[in-house]
Amino acid sequence: MKIICIGRNYSDHAKEMNSPIPEEPLFFMKPDTALFRDTNLYYPEFTKELHHEIELVVKISKVGKHIAVANAHKYYDEIGLGIDFTARDIQKTCKEKGLPWEKAKAFDNSAVISHQFIAKDLLDLGNIHFSLSKNDATIQIGNSADMIFSIDELISHISKFITLKTGDLIYTGTPEGVGPVKIGDKLTGFLNEKALFSINIK
Repeated sequence: MKIICIGRNYSDHAKEMNSPIPEEPLFFMKPDTALFRDTNLYYPEFTKELHHEIELVVKISKVGKHIAVANAHKYYDEIGLGIDFTARDIQKTCKEKGLPWEKAKAFDNSAVISHQFIAKDLLDLGNIHFSLSKNDATIQIGNSADMIFSIDELISHISKFITLKTGDLIYTGTPEGVGPVKIGDKLTGFLNEKALFSINIK
């Protein structure tokens, strides 16, 4: 099982990060040890800037390589929700030095995933509303309509380089509003107003 994460797939997020809007999908990987399905997440000791990034997550349903955009819909059946946690201070230092920044993104428990996934047939894929609340206040709001690259385009692009396998997860990018969390915070993710996960930062 692979965790494939898309960067800068919402133009407002790219702007808030002072990054150019990509001309093609940008992706990076997290190991399976990054996946987090529990309730209590312990703040990593190696960072002082743990940032949340709420994202729609696509679960791949069959093996595929060199998938055409027109056929990409055949390779997933469900949509879930997750958080791509980022150690922003580490990422910033690595970027400044021109170094890879996997340790800022791929650390243990950095990929929160919802227990429940929603059948795509029950969703309007071009209009999926999702959000993240912190201590009952909404802090990020997104909609699939605002993606630079659609789910089908992401699958097609990734499959040019990497064979997709059953169970692989694609984190499709985060909207604007990323920011820090601290010990004591409660984070809840919503897809079309339905809560799909809730975690406590310990």
